Amino acid sequence: MDKGWVTNSIALGLVGISYGVDSSLATPLRTAGLFALSGAVTNQLAIHMLFEKVPFLYGSGIILDRFESIREALKRLIMEQFFTPEKIENFLQSQERTVDLAPIIEETDFTPAYEALLKSVMESPMGGMIGMFGGEALIAKLKEPFLEKIKLSTIEIAKSESFLNALNAHLHQGSGHLTENIETIVVSRLAELTPVMVKEMIHNLMKEHLGWLVVWGGVFGGVIGLLSSFLLN
Repeated sequence: MDKGWVTNSIALGLVGISYGVDSSLATPLRTAGLFALSGAVTNQLAIHMLFEKVPFLYGSGIILDRFESIREALKRLIMEQFFTPEKIENFLQSQERTVDLAPIIEETDFTPAYEALLKSVMESPMGGMIGMFGGEALIAKLKEPFLEKIKLSTIEIAKSESFLNALNAHLHQGSGHLTENIETIVVSRLAELTPVMVKEMIHNLMKEHLGWLVVWGGVFGGVIGLLSSFLLN
């Protein structure tokens, strides 16, 4: 069950219960419920704004807005890590017509791609909100599943028929020409990675962990509301 809706339901439940209890308990329960609902809904909206454009709300849809920088980081990583002139020269010398790049990709450090995503999120207007609930430490839980997802996607690119055909066709044109052609192919394949695809991939990874933002927003809101009711009485 979705953590956000559970939190909202509990907050609304407290408000409802407040109308059926003794007047001395009614105000604290009602205030705690309303504050908890406010905190949970605010954080739920903030998470939604990371992935979706919300009219009139500046900073919403940050994943879509920073899509180009994330894709550029992936291209730079692919070309600099395992399509170096040295590796391509080895391919030329071996005269291999079919090259399995999967082992190279498996050993590649994709951390720069994760750091590009982390930087985009933390520098966005939502970064301050996330920072209140753990900041980078919270998003760090997504690092391994994100890197695994990117690695699998890169292996798929390297094993695609168009990629292998182009690689074989240009094997004897020299590493310089081959590098240019490979980069062109990588760019064209990454161009197929749409903003929506990236948004959905990241959303699926982050949904479980960011759900706790809603829960803690409700908890802190409820505590603040409870304290406020006692202080005002």
